[in-house]
Amino acid sequence: MQATPLLDLAIVGGGVAGVIHLHYARQAGLDTLLLEKQDGVGGLWRQLPAWQDIQISPADWTVGDLPLGGPKQPCILANIEAWVERFELADRIRFDSPVSRARYTDTCWELDTPRGTVRARHLVAATGGHNTPAIPDAIRRDSEWRELHSSALRDPTELTGREVIVVGGGASAFDLLDLCLEHKARRIAWVYRGLRWFTPTGKPKAIAGSVRPYAKMQASGMTVTQQNETIGADLLSRYEKFGIQSIRPQRLLDVRQDQLIPGRARMLASFAELERYPGSVEKIEGRHVTLSDGTRLAGDVLLWGTGYQTDLSYFEEPRIARVRTVAELASRCACIFRSLDAPDLYFPGVGLDGIGAAPWAFMLMARSVMSHIRGTAQLDMEPVDGRLNHFDIVRYLAERDRGTYAGERGWDFYRELALGTPDDQPYPLL
Repeated sequence: MQATPLLDLAIVGGGVAGVIHLHYARQAGLDTLLLEKQDGVGGLWRQLPAWQDIQISPADWTVGDLPLGGPKQPCILANIEAWVERFELADRIRFDSPVSRARYTDTCWELDTPRGTVRARHLVAATGGHNTPAIPDAIRRDSEWRELHSSALRDPTELTGREVIVVGGGASAFDLLDLCLEHKARRIAWVYRGLRWFTPTGKPKAIAGSVRPYAKMQASGMTVTQQNETIGADLLSRYEKFGIQSIRPQRLLDVRQDQLIPGRARMLASFAELERYPGSVEKIEGRHVTLSDGTRLAGDVLLWGTGYQTDLSYFEEPRIARVRTVAELASRCACIFRSLDAPDLYFPGVGLDGIGAAPWAFMLMARSVMSHIRGTAQLDMEPVDGRLNHFDIVRYLAERDRGTYAGERGWDFYRELALGTPDDQPYPLL
C-alpha cells in the first residue's frame, strides 16, 4: 500500500485563524493542506445567527485592504471568504473533512478523516478556543421553557412580548440583554454567577470596541501595571457615572487575565428595567426556574449567554483532549501558542481571550509559526505567565523570530503603526 505524502504542515479548521495560517504557509513555500469539517470556510462564523457581531471595531478586525462591510455575522463571514479568494487558497482546502483523530507518531502527525489519513510534520490546530456552546448542567423536570444558547437564537423577534431569563455575566449575556430590550421582551430577568469587566459607554459597540487607545498605551512604553491602573481607573469612573456599581466585578482589572468588552448602550440606558439575580440556575421545572439561592422565577424563554467551551476531543493525547477552556489551553502552551504536550503543534486559539484584534494576533502568530518550521525562528518551550495582548505579542515574538522582525521591520516599525495609524483605518497586511 502506497504511503500518503508527507506535508510540511496540516491545518485543522477553516475559520479566520486557519485561513490566515494557510496564507502565510503558502507565502513561506510550505506544502500545506487545510482540513475543514464544513462545506465552506468561516468556522463558527459560518454557523452564527446574522445578528451576532464582533467585540472590536471593524477597523481593528480588518487586516490590510480586505473588505469588511460591517461588524455583523454576514460581513465577517464574507471577510474570511475574501482571504481565500484574494490569496487563491481554495486549492489547498479540503472541505467536508472532519478530523476524527489526531495522533503524533515518532516522525509526524497523522490525521484521520473520511477521505483518508493526512500526514504532516507540523500541525496548526485552528479549531478555535471557543468552538462548542457551553450550557451549564441543571436539573430538568417536565420543562416548558424554550431554551436557546446565544448561538442558536436565529430570530430575535421571537423575544417580543415574552418573559425571558438571560443567564451569564459576559459578552454573550450582554448581547442577549440588548436584544431583549431592542425587541421589547415583556420581562427580563438577568442571572449571573460571575461578572466580566466591560466599558460603560453610550457609544455604539463598533466604536466602543476600538483597541487603538490600548495599542497606543503599549507603544508609548507603559508597563502592565500602569496599563492596569489607567484602564482600571477609567472603568471605575464609568461604572459610577452610569450608576452600575452593583454589577462591578469584585476584583481589579488585570490586562494579563481579562478581556476589555465594549459596553452596550441600550443595556445601560434601560438598566433599571433589568431584574438582577446573582447566582446560577439549578433546576428547570415546568414554567419555573430555581436559582442557587432558592429563588424561583417564572417565564417561557431561557437564554444561555454562557459562552463557549474548547473541544479538542479529536486529539489522541489525553492531556490535550480534556482541555475545556482557552485559559486551560494557554496553560498547556509555551511561547504563547506552542503545545507543551506534543511536538510541532500550535494553538492560535489561545489569542482569542486577550485585549486586541484577533486577525492581527493570528497574523503575527502565523508568520512566526512558518519561520519556525523553516528553521529561521526558534520558538522556545517557556510558558508565558498570563496573556500577551496586541502589540506585546510583537515584542515577545521579535526576540524569538529575528528573521521576521529584522531591519526595518523591527519594534520601531510596529511602534509607528500603533501610534500613527488613524483609528478608522486598518493596520496593513504584512
